[in-house]
Amino acid sequence: MSDASLEKHHTATKSEKLVIGASSLGTVFEWYDFYLYGSLASYISAQFFSGVNETTAFIFALAAFAAGFAVRPFGALVFGRIGDLVGRKNTFLITMAIMGLSTFVVGLLPGYDDIGVAAPILLVLMRLLQGLALGGEYGGAATYVAEHAPNNRRGLYTSWIQTTATLGLFLSLIVIMTARSLMPAEAFAEWGWRLPFLASIILLAISLWIRMQLNESPVFQKMKDEGATSKAPLAESFGRWSNLKLVIIALFGAVAGQAVVWYTGQFYALFFLERMLKVDGLTANGLIALGLLIGTPFFIFFGWLSDKIGRKPIILAGCAIAALTYFPLFNALTEAANPALAQAQRTAPVVVYADQSTCSFQFDPVGRNKFDTQSCDVARAFLSRAGVSYDNQSQPGATQAEVHIGETVVRAPDVLNLSGEARAEAITAFQGEARAALDAVGYPATADDAAINKPLVVAILALLVIYVTMVYGPIAAMLVELFPARIRYTSMSLPYHIGNGWFGGFLPTTAFAIVAATGNIYNGLWYPIVVAALTLVVGIFLLPETSKRDIDA
Repeated sequence: MSDASLEKHHTATKSEKLVIGASSLGTVFEWYDFYLYGSLASYISAQFFSGVNETTAFIFALAAFAAGFAVRPFGALVFGRIGDLVGRKNTFLITMAIMGLSTFVVGLLPGYDDIGVAAPILLVLMRLLQGLALGGEYGGAATYVAEHAPNNRRGLYTSWIQTTATLGLFLSLIVIMTARSLMPAEAFAEWGWRLPFLASIILLAISLWIRMQLNESPVFQKMKDEGATSKAPLAESFGRWSNLKLVIIALFGAVAGQAVVWYTGQFYALFFLERMLKVDGLTANGLIALGLLIGTPFFIFFGWLSDKIGRKPIILAGCAIAALTYFPLFNALTEAANPALAQAQRTAPVVVYADQSTCSFQFDPVGRNKFDTQSCDVARAFLSRAGVSYDNQSQPGATQAEVHIGETVVRAPDVLNLSGEARAEAITAFQGEARAALDAVGYPATADDAAINKPLVVAILALLVIYVTMVYGPIAAMLVELFPARIRYTSMSLPYHIGNGWFGGFLPTTAFAIVAATGNIYNGLWYPIVVAALTLVVGIFLLPETSKRDIDA
């Protein structure tokens, strides 16, 4: 190779590194912005929903929670179309600006005490903008990097984009934990929670400046110069069966399984530690952060490996392994994180006897519904929130549910005809009696920090993250390769955000509703297991291998 060729090769490599670094860094900051709301939801709820009546507060909290996930597919349609019409670079500059500014504004919003009902309305609006922007960001960044990558390194290059969601979560946890450690808890609850949101304006300025140094994707620029860009990307993507079929296969044969494995490993695991196993929040966040730190490099490894052996076998293997091992892994997590709870479940099983027709399906995404209108619901809601596994036994016609805790029987109140203070007092009395019965047979109210086998917990969490890296590391390259260049941004963004926004985003609350309905703290895992198994079957028979495709056309 001549000196000139070596110099040309070196220059190209530096350019590729800039593309990967700028695209990835910007996407890290967008995920950081998006995760802040979930991590600080309890503080935000106290500031924005405390002054409205209980029903209205529940509706607003549900809307604010759901908005960020629910509108992501619509953001994919809006910005995907723009990206295929006017270019990749300018589109993800727009999405970044919308995300960063809306997040910054959340840190400035006055609370309910200052502006009344306008406060939660403005909060929901900011969440809508965040979700829309994120719906347009991922497809742009993945497409942009892939269209700069050599054909034999596309999986490796795009896998850096795949690290950004995990790194964004990690960054948000670090910033929140730092802010909490620098001030009293009361100060953080009053105003300190705003600091991570306000800090996003600095991240926005840095990432916008870096991305503005980039040129348009060479693939898009070539199409634009030749007049070959799509004039109607939505119609071409979803109005033609040949492409719509690929969108459906991508959703059910790859992305749905990827989404539930991802959310189980990074979000439901944290939810399970805190909600079911009663591990202190700060401790749980620290353990998750260590697991993420250990597992994150595997995004790059599996992206690289997918260039060698293909995308499909790695993604489907991740779904299969996850579906087969979630139950033993989460059982092991209980033994390691709260051994007293595991022992109590073995020696003093809990059974709820009730008329099953009176029991609600306790789907409560924001944790504000008290489920206090039926005796059965009062009993099951208490046990679920206490992280106690229980069996259900039918007792038709019973007006009061009975909770059998070892040899002790505690009757839940018949609250149907009670209201106001009388209902609240009856429920409080029941909860106190049930808690005393649980304590007597060894069910801990909280996990004993000294008894937590932290190395084993971190090892399990890291393994769950490695499952995430298997399904998520190669997915960007596969989605880019599935669709033609002229409609790529639009076509790949929709299945990705339906899968991750809907199948994945609502996983923790759906899983908890299953736990509350069945009584078993592990039964929520059936949701990701069934979806991952569905993806495995569809993927085996319908998903094509894409790793050797030319994506310039």
